[in-house]
Amino acid sequence: MSVTIKDVEHVASLAKLSFSEEEKQKLASQLNRILEYMEQLNQLDTSNVEPLSHVIEFGNVFREDELKPTLTQEEALRNAPAKTEKFFRVPKVIGER
Repeated sequence: MSVTIKDVEHVASLAKLSFSEEEKQKLASQLNRILEYMEQLNQLDTSNVEPLSHVIEFGNVFREDELKPTLTQEEALRNAPAKTEKFFRVPKVIGER
């Protein structure tokens, strides 16, 4: 299967792109070279190759969860510029300006 100028024009119209005639010729040529290369790849024997989800194998990059001491509510609110009971007081962000 080869890409024609008409194919390039159709895809360009779907993508709402416009190309000059010279650009259309160049794109058709480039797409045909890509398809030729893909055909070469299709000829390779991949029966013993397992499918990959990534090109590079990754291990778990996350650390293990560890229980650590945290601030108490009083300690967290100690330096708050404004607080009410057990909460931080913040400016209203919904409603009238």
